[in-house]
Amino acid sequence: MARLTSRERFQRVFEHRDADRVPIIDSPWAGTIARWHREGMPAGVHFTEYFDIDCVAGIGTDTSPRYAVRTVEETDEWAIRTTRWGGTQKEWKRQDSTPEFISFTITDPDSWREARRRMAPDDDRVDWAKLARDYPRWRERGQWIQAGLWFGFDVTHSWMVGTERVLMALVENPEWLVDMWNHELDVQLALLDKVLDRGYTFDSVFWWDDMGYKHSQFFSLAMYRELLKPVHGRAIEWAHARGIKAHLHSCGDVNPFVPELVGLGLDALNPLEVKAGMDPVALKREFGDRLVLHGGINAVLWDDFDRIAAEIRRVVPVVKEHGGYIFSSDHSVPNTVSLDTFRRITDLAKEAGSYE
Repeated sequence: MARLTSRERFQRVFEHRDADRVPIIDSPWAGTIARWHREGMPAGVHFTEYFDIDCVAGIGTDTSPRYAVRTVEETDEWAIRTTRWGGTQKEWKRQDSTPEFISFTITDPDSWREARRRMAPDDDRVDWAKLARDYPRWRERGQWIQAGLWFGFDVTHSWMVGTERVLMALVENPEWLVDMWNHELDVQLALLDKVLDRGYTFDSVFWWDDMGYKHSQFFSLAMYRELLKPVHGRAIEWAHARGIKAHLHSCGDVNPFVPELVGLGLDALNPLEVKAGMDPVALKREFGDRLVLHGGINAVLWDDFDRIAAEIRRVVPVVKEHGGYIFSSDHSVPNTVSLDTFRRITDLAKEAGSYE
């Protein structure tokens, strides 16, 4: 088979058909990119181009309450800043890490009502100049284009309200959370309708909604079915009504939720976090004809080429069968992975993921 563009490759994967090879994408930490530049990757060259792997273009919008962003305190090692989501967080400057969330503006239904009024699908929440500049190039290069969604449990507990407060509200005041999730989604979909109305099409929607951690979930299956599943279903229905694929990122052990997501018609699931309890080979055998699997290559092993090579050779030949697989780590590429190691990994992924 002749070499395909990324868009052609992804299209075949989502149709559960063989391609020239599996798509290969990933998300290195900023510190990883900096290391690769020190080790010889040229400045000004995107890592996907350097390693000749797939590049997914993204359309983003601002759905936040637009609270003021300011620096509260700063040292050489870290900075404490407020965010447009109403959080106050500590960010480290010299290490790759998620921020430490300190406090939140939205803490109850009353403060949510104020934030809700600030979240409207105004035209200036889309970077139209960027779209006008980049969109023709994306299509000319044959890139897969995905639009980002940002709604649900993950954004609410981590960026807007706080984990403990949200977990308590799931039991004590679930109507508040459901209203938040639905409004977040309403604003997002209204903005993406504006994007489509202006002629900017995209191939998939991708959203982050981490629902699990190591060998467990943040809430029960019954709670998922009652509260969050209908909101996920709305997003999937919106996408499918427009001929767009629906692609969910949910870290942790989300095994109990997979049949529910497949039942909703979800097209693809990422990252299949092995260290948390996800098994990509088992998922392929049970759901591989209905669900695109994305990830499932244990990030813990990526700095040891012999171990990760053995894992790639074990997993990829199985999960690539009849299409339906996208190669990546099951989290992101840490800065312990050298330029040479990543090159060897992507070369092996091309070999193991070939359909020829």
